[in-house]
This record gives sequence, C-alpha cells and structure tokens, in this order.
Amino acid sequence: MEYKDSIRIIDGFPKEGISFKDITTLIKDGEGLRKAVDDLVEFLKDKEIDVVVGPEARGFIFGVPVAYALGVGFVPVRKKGKLPAETVKIEYSLEYGTDVLEIHKDAIKPGERVAIVDDLLATGGTIDAVAKLVEQVGGEVAAMGFAIELTELNGREKLGNYEISSLVQYDI
Repeated sequence: MEYKDSIRIIDGFPKEGISFKDITTLIKDGEGLRKAVDDLVEFLKDKEIDVVVGPEARGFIFGVPVAYALGVGFVPVRKKGKLPAETVKIEYSLEYGTDVLEIHKDAIKPGERVAIVDDLLATGGTIDAVAKLVEQVGGEVAAMGFAIELTELNGREKLGNYEISSLVQYDI
C-alpha cells in the first residue's frame, strides 16, 4: 500500500494557494490506518518510550493507537482552557498571530522518554511548542513521528536535532 494513494489532495483548501493533504481518506481505511500505526510503532519501538504525546486534535488520532501498541500511556496537548487540572502553557507563533498550548503539569514525570506523534509536520511551529512543553515538565523528547511531512516548509530544520520520521513526504 502506498500512502499517497490513500491521502486525498484538496487544492484551494482552506484558502487559495494551499494544497491540503486530507488524512480522513487514510484513516477511514482499516488497512491504511493499521499500516500507518504499525509503521509509526516500528520507528518508535526500540527508543525506550515511556509516554506518547499528541497535540490536539489529529495528534490524538495517531498518538493513542501508537501508545496502545507500545504499551505506554498517552498525554494530550490541548488548546488553552481545555484541560481540567493544573497546566503548563506555551504561547507560539502562527502565520497570522499566536496561539497557546497546554499540558497537565503532572502528565510527564521528570526524565521520562517521550515520543511526540502527530498527523503533519509542516513549518514545525506547533511541534516545537509541544516539545518545549514536554521539556518544561521534565520530559525528554526521544523521537517524533508524523504521518505526513511537507518538506518544502523545512519543519525538520526548525526542530533541530530531534530524531524524526514521517510516513510520506510531499514537496507541497
């Protein structure tokens, strides 16, 4: 199975000039979803992961089954005001403005090895913020896994020396 055969491309969404990579066609296919999760698990299985972290909302789609397969827990990173207990937050830049992400302060024990899993690596801004949150609460980012990577946006460069894997790459 080729991932690109299972990912729908929608030109002009959400605005003109964007070529949107739609994972809903991949995840609705049982074989495609299983392969994606299995391939992410294969990348992470020897990294001594203690917990998987995924940002809202599509990071949950891949992060939870990856955590399950690894036999570890899952920690959600959410937008401001969505988590009920004490949180640590970070403000980060978007294309037009800023946003805030939060993680529960007690979600990760100091020294735990963390895998960050998400659907997409684009500019790296959101994932960089997630990594900083993990490190603020004492976790060590051991690896990052993505379903899709938009290589022309240079997200890997923004993320520095983290070990990164993506299942499929697009030039945009």
